[in-house]
Amino acid sequence: MMIRSLLTVDNLSKYYGDLCACDRISFSLYPGQVLGIIGESGSGKSTLLKAIAGQLPIEDGELIYFDRSDTQINLRTLPEPRRRKLMKTEWGFVQQNPRDGLRMRVTAGANIGERLLDVGQRHYGNIRAEALDWLNEVEIPGDRIDHFPSTFSGGMQQRLQLARILVTRPRLVLMDEPTGGLDVSVQARLLDLMRSLVRTLNLSVILVTHDIGVVRLLAHRLMVMQNGQVVESGLTDQVLDDPHHPYTQQLVNATLVP
Repeated sequence: MMIRSLLTVDNLSKYYGDLCACDRISFSLYPGQVLGIIGESGSGKSTLLKAIAGQLPIEDGELIYFDRSDTQINLRTLPEPRRRKLMKTEWGFVQQNPRDGLRMRVTAGANIGERLLDVGQRHYGNIRAEALDWLNEVEIPGDRIDHFPSTFSGGMQQRLQLARILVTRPRLVLMDEPTGGLDVSVQARLLDLMRSLVRTLNLSVILVTHDIGVVRLLAHRLMVMQNGQVVESGLTDQVLDDPHHPYTQQLVNATLVP
C-alpha cells in the first residue's frame, strides 16, 4: 500500500525585490518523517520554513497538506482564521529563541494549558494534570508548574516550549535552529529528548539548522540549500557520508576540521 505524503511543497519561490530567497523548492514530507534542511546563513532555509508556516507570502508554487480527517488543504488559499487554528492544533512551530515561543508573563503550567484551551478543553483540573504530565515528559520538575519561564534556564525554556507545542499532539512540527545558543551539554540533552518524542509521538518534522550533528542525529532525509536553491538531497547518511555537490562537501569537511 502506497503511503501518501503529509505535506507537498511544489516549486515554492519567495523573492525580496530582485533577490530570490527560495528558488522553486519542491519536496514531500511523509508521516513520521524528519526532514532536515541545512545551509549557511542566507541560504534560504529559514525563509522556506516561515513560508511553509504562512508567516511569509510566497510568489509562486503550491503547498498541499492532508489534515487529520484526510482532507486536502491548499495552504496558499487557506483563510487566516483556519491557518491560525491549524497552527494551534495540527501544527507547531519551535522557535530558535524559546522566549519567542512562550508567554513570559504567565506560568509554565499556563503556557501549556493555553494550548489545551485552544482545542476546547475547559476542565481546570484536567488541564493542570496534563500540564504536569508534560512537564515530566520534558524533564522539568513538577514543582516548577507555577513558576514563570523567565526563572528557567535557556535549555529548560526550550523544553517548556516543546511541551507547550506537543500537548495538543500535532502531526507536523516546524523547528528553526532549536538547539541554537545552547551549551553543548544542554544541546545533547535536548536532542536526546527530541529524538525520543519524535519517535514516541510519530511526529513529522521539518528541521532547519546549520549544525550537521543535529541533522545526523534527528533527520531521516536531508536537503542542502545554497543561495535559495536545493543543491543536494537524499537520505541523511548518504548525503553526509558521500556528498556530491561541492557546497555539501565544503559543509561536511568544515565539521571534520579539528
